[in-house]
Amino acid sequence: MNDFLNNARRFLGFVPFTKDAVAMYFCMLDPKTPAYAKAVIASALTYFLSPMDAIPDVMAGIGFTDDASVIATALATVGIHITDEHRKKANDFFNS
Repeated sequence: MNDFLNNARRFLGFVPFTKDAVAMYFCMLDPKTPAYAKAVIASALTYFLSPMDAIPDVMAGIGFTDDASVIATALATVGIHITDEHRKKANDFFNS
């Protein structure tokens, strides 16, 4: 848990979808979230944190576009399971 959250905090300010990724993370931890949604989220977050990308993250301006596409697709697929509580936890995490 700490690895993902520490990495997410590092990306805040550089990657606009970081709060969505953290909300997805809290959704994945929720026992009420269906297994298929957890699998989609785990896959998307693994790709987001992976140093091996289709477009390397160090490329200025375009480095996170592939990550954004993966996160956006995951959000579209499982967004119904991301609750206000998950989003509040994500906001609280960044405001602490």
